[in-house]
Amino acid sequence: MVQRHRRTGGSVAAVVVAAGLLAGTTGCSSTGAAADGSHVEDPADVVRRSADSLVGAGSSKVSTSMEMASGGTRVTIRGKGVYDFRRQAGRFDVMLPRDAAGVDGHRPITELMAAGALYMKNRGAGVPSDKWVRIETRSLSDGNLVTGGATDPLAAAELLRGARKVGFVGEERVGGAEVRHYRGVADLRAAARGASAGQRGALGVAAAKGFSRGAVPFDVYLDERGRVRKVRQQFSVADANVASTTLLYDFGTPAKVRLPAGKDIFAGKIAEP
Repeated sequence: MVQRHRRTGGSVAAVVVAAGLLAGTTGCSSTGAAADGSHVEDPADVVRRSADSLVGAGSSKVSTSMEMASGGTRVTIRGKGVYDFRRQAGRFDVMLPRDAAGVDGHRPITELMAAGALYMKNRGAGVPSDKWVRIETRSLSDGNLVTGGATDPLAAAELLRGARKVGFVGEERVGGAEVRHYRGVADLRAAARGASAGQRGALGVAAAKGFSRGAVPFDVYLDERGRVRKVRQQFSVADANVASTTLLYDFGTPAKVRLPAGKDIFAGKIAEP
């Protein structure tokens, strides 16, 4: 869960979460038949299949941005990495924001995402720099959609399996690719029911207790193969509003993710932020 920011000397301390790193639609659904009698596919169906299209693509590079607003405070956390959609595994470098004086708040945090688990290195709070922290994503109330500071890209796509009230906005370009822009809301419970085995547990927890709203507004941009090129989702968590933006590009890029051995995982107590 996202906690309120601590002010030190007028600056905003790094966002922290439970386990460590962070302490209306537009357009009408185009269902039915076109004027020439041809069938027009339901935009909601197109969006719901986007996670399958990513799995078919295999892997990609990923850029993430997470904007958090609470009270009069706003911070942005950015990340970059690679993700293997078939293995449901990724590696990211996550940069916490600078403080008001322009000083970096933390070294880049390395995150490994795997089905059911999140690993973090350089997270501070008394954890040795050569050790990893392992967190079960089902133990996170938001299913790691927000907690890690970099939304799991497959979880973001799986959330779209609960797409409702989807409208086609128009054709645009994202990262040099022609895309179709859709806008709607995702029902968390429906998404959890339709999710893959590796994501179902975490999304089920998020649906049950992660967010103050059961529906997540989204904008998604799909290429000609139905792959997500960009997705922006808005979450309400406790007293904060979070906007997560994920960009996917360079599909097919090798995404080698090696999970840490047991001896490299920190077993001590994590200091309170």
